[in-house]
Amino acid sequence: MTTLLVTHPAYSRHETPRGHPERVDRILAVEAMLADPLFDSLERELAPEASFEAIEACHPLTYIETLQRLNPHDDEGLVQIDGDTSMSPGSFEAAMRGAGGATLAVDRVMEGKARNAFSASRPPGHHAEPKRAMGFCFFNNVAVAARHAQKAHGAERIAIMDFDVHHGNGTQAIFWKDPSVLYASTHEMPLYPGTGARSETGEADTIVNVPLRAGQGGAEFREAMNTLILPRILDFSPDMILISAGFDAHARDPLGSLNLMEEDYAWATSALMQIADRTAGGRIVSVLEGGYDLTALARSTGVHVATLMQA
Repeated sequence: MTTLLVTHPAYSRHETPRGHPERVDRILAVEAMLADPLFDSLERELAPEASFEAIEACHPLTYIETLQRLNPHDDEGLVQIDGDTSMSPGSFEAAMRGAGGATLAVDRVMEGKARNAFSASRPPGHHAEPKRAMGFCFFNNVAVAARHAQKAHGAERIAIMDFDVHHGNGTQAIFWKDPSVLYASTHEMPLYPGTGARSETGEADTIVNVPLRAGQGGAEFREAMNTLILPRILDFSPDMILISAGFDAHARDPLGSLNLMEEDYAWATSALMQIADRTAGGRIVSVLEGGYDLTALARSTGVHVATLMQA
């Protein structure tokens, strides 16, 4: 078995206003990196659109239909959803395929057709709350993937690791009361969206927030992972590990002030793979989140996927 890469040309048809950090060039940079001969052995599939039923496991049908209705037609330009989240004519399809790519990745890994998988998608998802698009996000791709693993494949416990520089408020909100999903996050604080304090542990004590301070880097990140997060994931004994793979905690990124480097992402990926080998048959699905310096995004994605390929 090999590592699966899931992506789709529709991701480049989600357009944002000029100067917006979540721009088409992000996915093009990722795809250019993964076109390197180093990644020739990847299995590759195109992301389907998710079914409404799969998305409804995390977002109500009225919310999905509202986004579908708000999506502009080809001659209508952009529609602003909130202060930093907008839709272009290609946005709804891209969002549907972002969720669909994540669920397809879960299918292939749970079916044993891939050892692990990376869904290279945009727009990102971890800020999307059940009834609210925000922070560049419409559907919470990793949350939809977790529910799909449970509903379609009978996974009992899912662990989600989110190392984006921004806290995944949407993922936390979706699983706040759920003892079957462990959500763990390292993130810069204070920073958008303002959630993610250590005291936010969820009703079932399955939320693990480890905020980092501006200026901290790999040493502090690894200590947080080693002492506070990895032991919790191991004790939880998940049937699958999902990764919200945001690379905006990189030292080059313009939207954060942490100082992670590529080797930190490779280390974290390897550490999660070791736990997955012990509890989940190696099953890992990673979903792209943030990362807004194109060089850092491409290089970090490259080492992340290359590490997955070593399974």
